[in-house]
Amino acid sequence: MKRTKRIGSAALVGALFAASAWVVAQAQAQAQTQVQAQVQDAPAGDAGNGKRIYLAVGCFTCHGRSGQGGALTGPAPILASTAMPFDGFKGQIRDPSNDMPAYSDAVLSDKDIGDIYAYVKSLPGARSPKDIPILNN
Repeated sequence: MKRTKRIGSAALVGALFAASAWVVAQAQAQAQTQVQAQVQDAPAGDAGNGKRIYLAVGCFTCHGRSGQGGALTGPAPILASTAMPFDGFKGQIRDPSNDMPAYSDAVLSDKDIGDIYAYVKSLPGARSPKDIPILNN
């Protein structure tokens, strides 16, 4: 009788683990689909013009010339190769959550923001230490 209870308990625990794994897999698949949809919603943008605007309006003073982030005026996020969806990027520019100044449509058009987004997406981002020869000697 005790053995039957143990087997039944083990089967129940196994079923719960399997159900949990399925739920996690479904949530991950849904999140991936949402990220892909957000990337597709981003405007094409002109990275060359985005670089020009990025430098002209002073984004580099906090975020660095290559989007590496910085600490001059507080921790500025790394923008290089950003994974942030375009709508979030645009929202942060229009109504920033930290000390960053807001850029109205009169200062930066939606097209300008799309170009800046294309520029920061084109930046290479951080390299692995294994890819830096001097660190591997």
